Amino acid sequence: MRALVAGAAVPTGFDARAVAATQTALLRKRAEDVARTWPRLAASAGPGQWARVFSAWAAGRAPQGSLRDGWDFARADPPRDAAARRELALRELLWAYDGETAPRPRRGPAARLHAGELLLRWRGRALTYRP
Repeated sequence: MRALVAGAAVPTGFDARAVAATQTALLRKRAEDVARTWPRLAASAGPGQWARVFSAWAAGRAPQGSLRDGWDFARADPPRDAAARRELALRELLWAYDGETAPRPRRGPAARLHAGELLLRWRGRALTYRP
């Protein structure tokens, strides 16, 4: 299993080509899962590029779930697209994530200014205000 998802060596007796094909398929599926959770981040990679870009980053990293994988990717390669940056800012408003433990919902009201837009968290929801 570690050879398939975490970059470990292929165990003796296994067909390396079959393992590589399975790795590729699992990375593609993982990229699709992350794209459903982070649609703007995936779109920021460019048309038809998300699976390739994400798979290159994810190869050798154990999966942590689509929310956390997308967040780690966005922190490692900050999005240049405004919509993807806003998506990340909204996640950071609603969720607490330290990069080590699983993200958890934040509690209580909060406000952030992002690119001239006021982001508010109230009762677990994100509200936005553009002056």
